[in-house]
Amino acid sequence: MAKLFYLSGLTAALLLAGCQAVNTTSGGAVGVERKQYMFSMLSTSELNQMYAQSYQQTLSEAQQKGVLDKNSSDARRVDAIAKRLIAQTSAFRPDAAQWAWEANVIDSDELNANCGPGGKIIVYSGLIHKLKLTDDELAAVMGHEIAHALREHSREAMSKAYGVQMANQIGSVLGVGQAGLGMANAGVEYLMTLPNSRSNENEADLIGLELAARAGYDPNAAITLWQKMEQAGGGAPPEFMSTHPSSSTRMSSLKAAIPKVMPLYQQAKGQR
Repeated sequence: MAKLFYLSGLTAALLLAGCQAVNTTSGGAVGVERKQYMFSMLSTSELNQMYAQSYQQTLSEAQQKGVLDKNSSDARRVDAIAKRLIAQTSAFRPDAAQWAWEANVIDSDELNANCGPGGKIIVYSGLIHKLKLTDDELAAVMGHEIAHALREHSREAMSKAYGVQMANQIGSVLGVGQAGLGMANAGVEYLMTLPNSRSNENEADLIGLELAARAGYDPNAAITLWQKMEQAGGGAPPEFMSTHPSSSTRMSSLKAAIPKVMPLYQQAKGQR
């Protein structure tokens, strides 16, 4: 047990030496202010380049299969909503205006959308059609995904994964047994990875809510969106063991934040 505590202390010291405490975005009206710890050896530009290559490969494979949708009404909707949301990203981080943003639709039954590092968006048509999303609801889910990219949650997760790997290596060197390493890994996972993953989802909810409001989309659509997602999902795992907030927690957080962004929505609607 003494070795295990020593492992934790030494690992923490080495992690801090290689980490930078940053806040990738401003807090906005929703007040997202959590400090993030990133390994300095993994830069934003490097990760953006890496993801851009993967993104282009995904698009190329979709095109070969005939499922890359460039011309349908879905594609036009996604493009129009993306442009309005992207125009508001500078409210959270000015450098996002220089990102090489892309938004594409893949014809698939999958209930999914994502925005990777550097602003690479994919929306799967199943999300639009199976949930019968309005433009406001589609803006809510796209805003959520864009928020993940603005907050660099992927880079943060990779930094944490590197920390877990370092803990394993140090434990092997110190001769900590497999049981001890298992305990250390469990501690790192629950105390470091899962809580932050849940907080990341909450941050994406809140920033996405504000992005949509600033772009002139009704913030209340975030509630109906997650209600539809909950119905489609048929329930959720216990919150403590999940990387995502429970639906009730998520909707409570969104409802509390809507009054903060409603003036932004009303202002944007008045300008359109």
